[in-house]
Amino acid sequence: MDEISTRLLRAYRGGLLNRRIFLQAAAALGAGAMLPACKKESKSPPAVGAAAPAPPEPVVQMAQFPEKTNLILLTDRPPQLETPLEYFRQDLTPNDAFFVRWHLSMIPTKVDLNEFRLNVGGHVDNELTLSVDDLRKQFDPFSIVAVNQCSGNSRSFFSPRVFGGQWGNGAMGNAKWTGVRLRDLLRKAKVKDLAVDVGFAGRDNAPLPTTPSFAKSLAFDHAMDGEVMVAYEMNDAPLPMLNGFPLRLIVPGWFGTYWVKALTQITVLPEKFKNFWMDKAYHVPNNPQINESPTALDKDTVPISRMLVRSLFVRPGPEEHIFAGKEYPVEGLAFDGGSGIKMVEVSADGGTNWYAANLDGDLGKYSWRRWRFGWTPKSSGTYKLMVRATSNTGETQQTSQWNRSGYARNVIEQLSVTVG
Repeated sequence: MDEISTRLLRAYRGGLLNRRIFLQAAAALGAGAMLPACKKESKSPPAVGAAAPAPPEPVVQMAQFPEKTNLILLTDRPPQLETPLEYFRQDLTPNDAFFVRWHLSMIPTKVDLNEFRLNVGGHVDNELTLSVDDLRKQFDPFSIVAVNQCSGNSRSFFSPRVFGGQWGNGAMGNAKWTGVRLRDLLRKAKVKDLAVDVGFAGRDNAPLPTTPSFAKSLAFDHAMDGEVMVAYEMNDAPLPMLNGFPLRLIVPGWFGTYWVKALTQITVLPEKFKNFWMDKAYHVPNNPQINESPTALDKDTVPISRMLVRSLFVRPGPEEHIFAGKEYPVEGLAFDGGSGIKMVEVSADGGTNWYAANLDGDLGKYSWRRWRFGWTPKSSGTYKLMVRATSNTGETQQTSQWNRSGYARNVIEQLSVTVG
């Protein structure tokens, strides 16, 4: 393995990728355009209770899709693109660096705004058919800063290894979302009494008619909370096509599976919404830690929902030099499902002693919170840095965690650092 590849792999394993090197794959999305083929791992996951085999050396591919900078390529059909952690050194993740996760391979590649319409119907008295321009002109704009995190973010760190996209820590991003409160849309539609759920569907499709269409739902009371919204802007610009242009459902504090992209249909229901994506997919053990044993899977599962508290390092990077006797500015971020971050603690001795980090200004309870810690190592050698966050509700991070789908990781983050 050459020097460049070795350095990139070391950066990947450390959770930080701050060089755009190694293999770069370009793809063009447009009318008649085909996405490039991508090598996919075909090995089955280990049997429950079996020892996980030693993982192979990760081969990192970078890809530059339309409207995107170079991102880590997991798959290209459908696109799954991970954000290198260097971009998390900014409070708001740039649109061109924001991660991409689609479920079905036939995704929209162009939209004619003159023809596009959002439909609101079902258990209502006044069905709506709205253009993006209607949303901008007929409703008060609403903005919120919120973390969007894939349910399987950090799945590659679960052991025993589990099936699914082997995300590092970059299947998430923080953005300012602007659009219309879902509550305002539903009020204009005049929802009938005894509404139970609200369903949401977008423009992505599967190549086979037997594949379930992607759709999600929220309880009616949740949909009416005044924070769930339909966004037409991301960081004060139109949504990128790969992040859901022209409209995307925003469910602050909840995992990204509910953030339906390319939203076209909102349906109010007088009964519980039922489909594959709510009844079977994205289910987790029914306990606050979303934890179970590989040798004894929980039988009681529920749909994943609110994000757990977590924190991670964004500095030092794998190639930065740290010297004994000189203060180094360790930096990271922390967030939870909406109560806000109360405290972040850092340990430089593997968890024996913990010290409070300084928190930057608060961008809102659904945004991540940047933390900083001035660390002065006394001598040369290898140190294990650890970080844990505590939310305003007292929730903190776990020392270990496993579930069959690799969802909702919130284990105390660790980083090995060599001091010269």
